Amino acid sequence: MIFVSVGLSHKQAPIAIREQLAVAGDALPARLARLKALAGVQEIVLLSTCNRLEIFAAVESQAIADDLLRDLGELAAPHAISRVGEEALLHVFRVAASLDSMVVGEAQILGQLKEAAAQAQAQGASGPHLGRAIARALGAAKRVRTETEIARGAVSVSSIAVQLARKVLGNLEGRVALLLGAGEMAQLAARELKAQGARELLVANRSPARAEELAREVGGVPVSLAELPALLERADVALCSTGAQEPVVTRELMARALKARRYRPIFLIDLALPRNVEPRVNELENVYVYDMDDLERLASENRVVRESQLGRAEEIVREELQAHLREQHERAAVPVLARLRQQAEAIARAEVDRTLSSLELTERQERSVRAMASAIVNKLLHGPTQRLRSEAGDGPLGEAAARLFGVDDAGLRAPGPQPGAPREAQMEAPIEAQITPSPVPVPVPSPAPDPAPGPLPEPDPEPAGVREDGSANASVHQLFEPGASGRGRR
Repeated sequence: MIFVSVGLSHKQAPIAIREQLAVAGDALPARLARLKALAGVQEIVLLSTCNRLEIFAAVESQAIADDLLRDLGELAAPHAISRVGEEALLHVFRVAASLDSMVVGEAQILGQLKEAAAQAQAQGASGPHLGRAIARALGAAKRVRTETEIARGAVSVSSIAVQLARKVLGNLEGRVALLLGAGEMAQLAARELKAQGARELLVANRSPARAEELAREVGGVPVSLAELPALLERADVALCSTGAQEPVVTRELMARALKARRYRPIFLIDLALPRNVEPRVNELENVYVYDMDDLERLASENRVVRESQLGRAEEIVREELQAHLREQHERAAVPVLARLRQQAEAIARAEVDRTLSSLELTERQERSVRAMASAIVNKLLHGPTQRLRSEAGDGPLGEAAARLFGVDDAGLRAPGPQPGAPREAQMEAPIEAQITPSPVPVPVPSPAPDPAPGPLPEPDPEPAGVREDGSANASVHQLFEPGASGRGRR
């Protein structure tokens, strides 16, 4: 399984490109299904925000990244970046920690990535590999926010927009602000506008209930989008962040409102993707339109303040990434361990059942025999288990053990559930936790002597697990060498 990421952000593509590539919320299920249906794609997560479009996937081969890139379309091809393996994982960790954000240290991306992963999971597009990677990335992001000061004084895109409005208009005290949209960006902007002294906040949204809810939260007034022409006549600042796929504020609409307001200046902040304000509106006199690309230029000036914290933040991200990679390697060894244990326990049970069937023992004595057989299995497998875990699926021991004990490839990929407990619990429990202590030994009658042995068979010229060059011999010796487990020889 290979991890890949394919996509673009504000760093690679201007807003004119990003708005054409953005995936609307109602189109997300179909897009996920289409990506998941591509040959070789095992798991997929799609992150679409106003600043980026990213595909994170677990795939069978590196070449599938090209298929994902083609799915983005010809418009994206000159701008998109494909990353594979550890580079791709590092990218998703940096995205989660907002180190790749327009506003470094902002918290919105954390929720956006978490929501994207949840939606993919709900649609059956994601799975355990991406789930663990993204969960670890979110954990790294939280460490960055708590262990560094990168988020201290960090501003959101919305707060940068309000700061820009204050620079253009001079002072926001006594001004009327219009919020088109009632999502998270509008909520953040509303609080900032209120803090800057805005006299009135008008909240319009396609959902009247949501407009009323936000208006109550920020002390604003809910209004209807149907009143937009009149609202543009009243407002000094309009912040647009709706999910509309077509411009909400057109040149013609703004031209009529501008005439009615006698060309009094108005400041329009477009935080939406696709854009809510038609670009030609900026051609009108005394109309100041700023979109996400304009805010990116302003945000770059604010990054200098937190650059001293970036080094430590990057260290944390890489620490968490390496921890995740170690866990991946350990999981790669687990199927061999589980299959070996399953096979050994099955043999032990069969031999115990055969022996007990020829003896007359009490129930307590039978339990003792079974416990003794289980303890023998655990003690025999303890050393090999420790060495396979330390190898973490990245050396010759796993293959040698599989060939030596006849564990087939199908068993390595998908070991069956272990008897008596859920597979996940038995696969991941420490070996010590799986050892059943032997009770006090009780006398067991000696079984009848075995018949005289016959002639020994001819040795196999090349036993399972032994190659012509003898390399597997060394691996098997290492697997069972008594001193290698750290316990020392007795």
